Amino acid sequence: MPGPWRPGGGPAVWLLRIPDGSTWPLDDLDADERTRAAGFLRPLHRERFVASHVGLRRLLGAYLGLPPADVALTREPCPGCGGPHGRPAVAGPLHFNLSHAGELALFAFADTPVGADVEEEQPAAVVADVSPMLHPAETAELAALPEPERPAAFARCWTRKEAYLKGTGTGLAESLAATYVGTGAAASAPPGWTLTDVEAGPGHAAAIAVAGR
Repeated sequence: MPGPWRPGGGPAVWLLRIPDGSTWPLDDLDADERTRAAGFLRPLHRERFVASHVGLRRLLGAYLGLPPADVALTREPCPGCGGPHGRPAVAGPLHFNLSHAGELALFAFADTPVGADVEEEQPAAVVADVSPMLHPAETAELAALPEPERPAAFARCWTRKEAYLKGTGTGLAESLAATYVGTGAAASAPPGWTLTDVEAGPGHAAAIAVAGR
């Protein structure tokens, strides 16, 4: 576990692999998280939800000097409507974000707003269906690639885009075509943000977006 959060040290990124059949203590979660966990019909999905949220609480607790169960999670105001359903937050200067896909959970922490996303690569048919919804330049980049290379390039683009949208707090309420992040090896960050790809292993892509860096 990390020590107390030290402002000015740059973002911190953690990737958790959740083995099938693993058990995690529900006592680390709050009442809302336990209720959400109980709502999963499939045990595997419930295990992964619990693991990712316990992992988040343990990391936050280590950074904040609190027991995991004592970390008070809130929501920032939605940037679109002002309602209490924006980015998850804690009191103080530490910002964080969580994403999970399959057996992986990705955590990002920073002094400024931060977004994280991890995804499994999608079949070529899914890429073909969704690509037209992206920024026109991204759609063109994908179309120019040989078909076997498109799933990895699409996953890079999608995780960058979703990390940025989670960082801003708008999420997928913003059009996928509005912001260009690129599909190639180097991300194209929107003004005022830094996009960084995160190594997540074969068949996956991941990225974080950090404001003001």
